[in-house]
Amino acid sequence: MADINATDEYRKWLSSDQIDDKTKEELRSIEGNDEEIVDRFYKKLSFGTGGLRGVIGAGTNRMNIYTVRQATQGLANYIISQKGQDKGVAIAHDSRLMSPEFAREAALCLNANGIKTYLFESLRPTPELSFAVRELHCIAGIVVTASHNPREYNGYKVYWEDGAQVTPPHDKNIMDEVAKVTDFSETRTMDEDDARAKDLFNVIGTDFDDKYIAEVKKQSIHPEIIPEMAKDMTIVYTPLHGTGNVPVRRVLSQLGFTKVYVEPQQKIPDGSFPTVSYPNPEDPKTWELALELAKKVDADLVLATDPDADRLGVYCKDTKSGKYVSFTGNMSGMLIAEYILRERTITHTMPENPALIETIVTTDMAKAIASAYKVDLIEVLTGFKYIGEQIKLFDETGSHNYVFGLEESYGCLAGTYARDKDSVVAVMMLCEVAAFYKKQGKTLWDAMMDLYEKYGYYKEGLTSVTLKGIDGAKQIQAIMDHLRNEPVKTLGGEKVLAVRDYENSVRHDMETGKTEELTLPVSNVLYYELSGNAWCCARPSGTEPKIKFYCGVKGTSLDDAEDRLEKLKADLLEMTK
Repeated sequence: MADINATDEYRKWLSSDQIDDKTKEELRSIEGNDEEIVDRFYKKLSFGTGGLRGVIGAGTNRMNIYTVRQATQGLANYIISQKGQDKGVAIAHDSRLMSPEFAREAALCLNANGIKTYLFESLRPTPELSFAVRELHCIAGIVVTASHNPREYNGYKVYWEDGAQVTPPHDKNIMDEVAKVTDFSETRTMDEDDARAKDLFNVIGTDFDDKYIAEVKKQSIHPEIIPEMAKDMTIVYTPLHGTGNVPVRRVLSQLGFTKVYVEPQQKIPDGSFPTVSYPNPEDPKTWELALELAKKVDADLVLATDPDADRLGVYCKDTKSGKYVSFTGNMSGMLIAEYILRERTITHTMPENPALIETIVTTDMAKAIASAYKVDLIEVLTGFKYIGEQIKLFDETGSHNYVFGLEESYGCLAGTYARDKDSVVAVMMLCEVAAFYKKQGKTLWDAMMDLYEKYGYYKEGLTSVTLKGIDGAKQIQAIMDHLRNEPVKTLGGEKVLAVRDYENSVRHDMETGKTEELTLPVSNVLYYELSGNAWCCARPSGTEPKIKFYCGVKGTSLDDAEDRLEKLKADLLEMTK
């Protein structure tokens, strides 16, 4: 039997004069399907610190124009409370189903509240939205995307005036305002023609792209190498039906790369993602078509960006074996980081008080590289918004100058023109790095092996457990509670030296029994410091019904690191049983 509250809410939607006929028709099609009704209506789609994300469809627990309006009305109320309505809001969207419609609905809701909007004329990368917020001096930004989630999902991320995704106190305050909007009658909207007439609804055209690409190109360190090596470098690229095709090809072309092949079946934006069920560069199945093309054209590099073009995946040809080798986000990030730090040092273009920023679940190789070039290494919580927050802090205090930032999940940023990860600049920098090493007769894989030899054989992994439905969140929290209440003493054959509990803001030394306060923001995260230069971290996902376990080791060789990592991952999965 369906939950009575879910059933009541279902009937309320069917009888409401605020719900359009097409939506009601969709709801009538599930009449009698109690399980489906409960899933759609047992709760309100959660507006978390990162915004909304959910399956597209009718219902309170779905992404649709009504839940988008509710979220936007809450955002509008907060903007008005901050007296920011005259600054306006920039809005972008990706290629997903309903993305243009949700972006337009968000704009018109803001307009109806007297807030000016700047809506991109068509799909654009998420990092360009981040750039637009600051360039247009907006109070906030919205990007409609579900990043790399499966095709049935869409989402809605909020940015603040610094160009980064919202962080405390704004994230919590916006969440509170959204929670106050309990009925669709409290949401506002207006006719687009009226909004245009009142100069509230504004469209951003292609001229703005020129400014964004110009900022991306400024991050190049040795552009002179590219024309010299371009004729000998072959690149295969796939945008995975997303937003990356135009900006990625444009920046590579302008820098002088001439042999760039785009995977033809994945070139055109398409929210149904016909060639991939899961448009995620981390998924090996995503690469089948691109690798097939790479073999035909004998590519040096194979690149993929996710649908909103903020993350980059990489394969490189290993000329010794003739095979294409996959790079993790940590590996590609380290190649770019070491290149930037080394070449900025050699060319005397390193700023004073330089800083490299990484999240707590990113490779420890970053610490070794930063130390080698006398660059401060700053750790933040998982989520690129915290890296963006540090850039803002640097601007305000003058304490550091940002050089590079990265997270393990294929995201990085060179430069401060944006305050979110940017696969467009990542593509550009990685191709420049590849050209640099090609001139020395090396592949990117050779360069990666050089890093391992120099800094150590660092290897990282991620394993997760998915728990969907009504009980999923409770099960995930129960696992976290169990880990807190019954601390483990060994993991993967390594001793637990200390446990950092970011929810309680305390680090507990397991050997001395001493505790110390943690200064990072409160978050439901447990981090284990292990013997043998190993570590692991447990955290519930903020965007998916998963609990994630990150881990890292430092081995004496690639095989040794792999063995140690697998033991650690196996122990982590045992803790969920």
